Amino acid sequence: MKLLIVGGVAGGASAAARARRLSEEAQIVLFERGPDVSFANCGLPYYVGGEIAEREKLLVVTPERLRTRFKLDVRTRISVEQIDRSAKKLRVRDLSNGREYEEAYDKLILAPGAAPLRLPIPGIDLPGIFTLRNLQDVDRIKQRVDQGVKQVVVVGAGFIGLELVENFVRRGIATTVVELQEQVLPPFDKEMTTPIAEQLAAKGVSVLLGQSAEAFETTADGLMVHLKSGQRLPAQLVILGVGVRPDNKLAVDAGLKVGPRGGIRVNEQLQTSDPDIYAVGDAIEVKDFVMGEPTQVPLAGPANRQGRIAADHVFGHLSRYRGTQGTAIVRVFELTAAMTGASEKTLQRAKRAYRKVYIHPTNHAGYYPGAKAMTLKLLFDPTTGKVLGAQAIGGAGVDKRIDVLAVAIQASMTVYDLEEMELAYSPQYGSAKDPINMAGFVAGGILRGDHPQVDVDAVLSASPGTRAFLVDVRTSQEFAGGHIPGALNIPVDDLRSRLGELPRDRQIAVYCQVGQRGYLATRVLLQSGFNAVNIGGGFKTYKLFF
Repeated sequence: MKLLIVGGVAGGASAAARARRLSEEAQIVLFERGPDVSFANCGLPYYVGGEIAEREKLLVVTPERLRTRFKLDVRTRISVEQIDRSAKKLRVRDLSNGREYEEAYDKLILAPGAAPLRLPIPGIDLPGIFTLRNLQDVDRIKQRVDQGVKQVVVVGAGFIGLELVENFVRRGIATTVVELQEQVLPPFDKEMTTPIAEQLAAKGVSVLLGQSAEAFETTADGLMVHLKSGQRLPAQLVILGVGVRPDNKLAVDAGLKVGPRGGIRVNEQLQTSDPDIYAVGDAIEVKDFVMGEPTQVPLAGPANRQGRIAADHVFGHLSRYRGTQGTAIVRVFELTAAMTGASEKTLQRAKRAYRKVYIHPTNHAGYYPGAKAMTLKLLFDPTTGKVLGAQAIGGAGVDKRIDVLAVAIQASMTVYDLEEMELAYSPQYGSAKDPINMAGFVAGGILRGDHPQVDVDAVLSASPGTRAFLVDVRTSQEFAGGHIPGALNIPVDDLRSRLGELPRDRQIAVYCQVGQRGYLATRVLLQSGFNAVNIGGGFKTYKLFF
């Protein structure tokens, strides 16, 4: 067996190592266009900021280690130019000397990754404008920063863009973010990004939403970024982080099938339309695990698994790729944002029925010192209760809860299962009723009819004639500190004695700070003959929207 692998990093290097573990006899050749075959691309922004101090720490595995430990034929600085499917050969070019030659294969794995988008606008190729994909990119960016940069403009407020923003601020650089969408972190639902936007502002970052760059020009002091709005931003360094596209040229030229967005099409075994050619990583089109539709999700974890699965299938193992659910996490200064499964935006685009709940717990028992607040949004099927997606924003503990919910989605669990989950508890680590359990309790109560709940955005978007009667059941001091306009304040402890102040011919929507007192008030009102609902997540959720 002669196996050729095009591309290293997550997918290709994982495939090569797995292939060797499965076969000592196979001839395995790994081609990589750059000098580094396996590096920590997710760590690159933190090298710029100095949090990762040594460049060598970014080298996961060197070519020499792969050659000696895994007996792999690793060829760096090699560009694969063409696939001859009929002859089962590659035409490759040695970038160090220009020499071209052919290499035959029995099986071929493509792991070319994805390339950062460079917008076709004037000045895009000027010195000082960079994308971030590999170690050579980060070297150039860090060199500029080390030489002294006063102002940076980051075009794109996605994961990599915001990671770089944090590290530029760490280096004392005035930083501006330009984002075409009306929110940062576009994969998240908009309201869940409100704390991130507030955090950026608190750190002195200028965030310009709903704007785009239309030109760049050189100035005496560096660069000028021209926005479509007419605004001009001076900078000595510009980072483009507007997304990536599959590096699919080899596949397209070879006649392999690709999707409408350019992702190489593969089956569950990662085979392309040619059964002797596999493809893995950021270059492929995958199945959305929740929605069941084709999608593209460039993430390191899935790429690693795909590499293993492709190698398994090459050597006769019955492995299959289940799909990608988009579990992702990012740190933005003191906050963490994480998500898994479908977002509300995705469900709305697909016209799929869903319900949602918001809870605002702490990461561990509130009485134990150091408890950190978080906001958790859970999306679920309104009929079966199956968990469809989740997002969380906060401090410590966000990663743990999203990881648990990612497993719940993989296992096709329901909100009723979340109620019953037995999770590790000690006051410094969690609560007797963990946030996962609490999300299950709230969602389960909705589906059972015990906890009629309405979404705050639905309440406030209703026409004046159909809008519910709003009752704020917090204390008078809380109410004075801010409330939903038009609400009547009746503290929950006074509610039973003040029922006569409430209308019986209108729906009553009650709310508290996070939902718990509102739930109690709803139960009191329902059993007193009122048509009552609780506004999910309370005033804290309202503040995410308004």
